[in-house]
Amino acid sequence: MKKILIAVNGMFFAGRVRAVAEPLGLALTFAKQAEQVLELARREQPHLIIFDLNDSRCQPLETIRQMKADPELAGIKVIGYLSHVQVELHRQAVQAGCDQVMPKSAFTQRLPNLLSEQA
Repeated sequence: MKKILIAVNGMFFAGRVRAVAEPLGLALTFAKQAEQVLELARREQPHLIIFDLNDSRCQPLETIRQMKADPELAGIKVIGYLSHVQVELHRQAVQAGCDQVMPKSAFTQRLPNLLSEQA
């Protein structure tokens, strides 16, 4: 069973991911803080990590940088979502190593396809 780590504190998006992932047989783990993301990534070795790039509790940019600098975690695919007007945050996320960055609206629309690629 493929694993996905969710670094999202918003209940709407967490619920949306769960509703799409469970029928696909994907195992979900949720992290609420940056330290948890790194600890769970090492322990669970997920195939994908999804970040809310605006969630300061998970410190997404710094956490992604740390992951991509760690040979044990560097190969994990990272998807981040943000507001469509946050051009600078988009640039910073790509620079930090985020594999895919998209507006929240696109993330919501593409979520079934993004997760079925992992199943």
